[in-house]
Amino acid sequence: QVQLVESGGGLMQAGASLRLSCLASGRSIMTYTMGWFRQAPGKEREFVAASTWGGGSGYYVNSVEGRFTISRDNAKNTVYLQMASLKPEDTAVYYCAAGRPRSITSGEMYDYWGQGTQVTVSS
Repeated sequence: QVQLVESGGGLMQAGASLRLSCLASGRSIMTYTMGWFRQAPGKEREFVAASTWGGGSGYYVNSVEGRFTISRDNAKNTVYLQMASLKPEDTAVYYCAAGRPRSITSGEMYDYWGQGTQVTVSS
């Protein structure tokens, strides 16, 4: 079992930066793909970014490419989502997920989820 706890959300002005953290416990994240998803009010959950267990550059949804960066510190068992140039449309609850998905953008294929952290961006 992997327990995930997100933190770092808040109320931000458009154009600001924010870093979300996801602390894992129970097992090492070294062999897991770690993903960030978000869900805005009245909308479906959306893939945001993922970092595969093999490392390398992250994978991003087009709308955040170039603004968001996913990183992982396996020693701290923590995954981060650095968000820059925030826009009002980034407003959502952000969730961290862990798993070994065949498709990294499919939330259904992740096994473990955090409780989410709210990010609100005002214009």
